Amino acid sequence: MTNSQERPRRKRRVPRQEREQQIIDVAVQVFAKRGYHAASVDEIAELAGISKPMVYLYLDSKEGLFLACIRREADRLVAAFQGAAQAGGAAPELRLHAGLSAFFAFVAEHRDSWVVLHRQASELSETIAATVAEARRAVMAEVAGLVWAGITESGGGSQLDDEDADFVAHALVGAADSLTDWMSRHPDQSPEGVTLRLMNMVWVGMGRVLEGEVWVPATP
Repeated sequence: MTNSQERPRRKRRVPRQEREQQIIDVAVQVFAKRGYHAASVDEIAELAGISKPMVYLYLDSKEGLFLACIRREADRLVAAFQGAAQAGGAAPELRLHAGLSAFFAFVAEHRDSWVVLHRQASELSETIAATVAEARRAVMAEVAGLVWAGITESGGGSQLDDEDADFVAHALVGAADSLTDWMSRHPDQSPEGVTLRLMNMVWVGMGRVLEGEVWVPATP
């Protein structure tokens, strides 16, 4: 059979899960660039190389598509933090340092994802905000566990308790959130450099408290 008589090759059928990830890849970029309200499913479908009805078939609605973006990127962020923390070393401060470094590296390397997670999600529906809050709680629990391990291993459990560990975890995660905006204004600062500065501000300060040093305002 000559080439002209050969049957045309059939296109490979893309598995559903792979197709969904392709759609989400494009959607994250479009949502980050245009914002949730200005982003259109038509544009996302065109860039993904599929029809608009197929986007709805896979992800139900524009909000469903945005939620899929939030869940996937949040899962990636949490996995990056947890994986780095688990491999960071034996000491709690080393694991916390590794986790925070992975967090800031994720933000630096996946700016589109962070725009979707951090800047847009909190301004939208309760369902979307709840999804982001769930991911935040996962990171918070990991950080609180590392802080509490640092307290107990230092022998400071009599001075500080698990509520103090939770307080420090909230302060750390809140500072990390805020510092991502600072990083965008200081692109010359590396994720590792930002991590070291944050660790010195919080972990060293906590160490001084464990040694018995407590600040109180001066009495007039």
